[in-house]
Amino acid sequence: MKKVVINIILVVIAFIVYFLQSNFFNWFNIAGVMPNIFVIYVLFVGLFASRTMGIIYGVSLGLILDFVIGTRTGIYALCLGIIGFISGTFDKNFSKDSRMTIMLMVLGTTLIFEVLKYILSFLFALSGVELVNFIKIIALEVLFNILLTIIIYPLIQKFGYYIENEYKGNKILTRYF
Repeated sequence: MKKVVINIILVVIAFIVYFLQSNFFNWFNIAGVMPNIFVIYVLFVGLFASRTMGIIYGVSLGLILDFVIGTRTGIYALCLGIIGFISGTFDKNFSKDSRMTIMLMVLGTTLIFEVLKYILSFLFALSGVELVNFIKIIALEVLFNILLTIIIYPLIQKFGYYIENEYKGNKILTRYF
């Protein structure tokens, strides 16, 4: 029963993230670049729940974004699904207690997401090669995502450990072996 309630809360949080991304951060951007909180959300679901949950939420959010944004179906779904997979790998190899580690995870996943999205958009002929503009967008988005993660990490950490205890149990010693 608790897992059902947690999933309902995660879906509600996904709608809040979508609202923030589409409405709130359109007003607060730097040079037209806004943070990608979908990447942060999928990263934290994969870190605290499980790799499978990260992939499911990543692909689901990606499909919704593909339909809403109107680009080729599958680009966001594939990229966010890969972020969910990578976050499950991060969970096994890194500690979630250090803010520096979390910031590096956000940096890495944001870079991976944007590079994959750019390559897939280029392959599907949705955009041309504009390398200087692409580097500027990545730099600003990474900076924005890291700053946002520093601000909201205490909230995410408390809820995340609750989710982790429900999904993974309290297997502290066996988790690293």
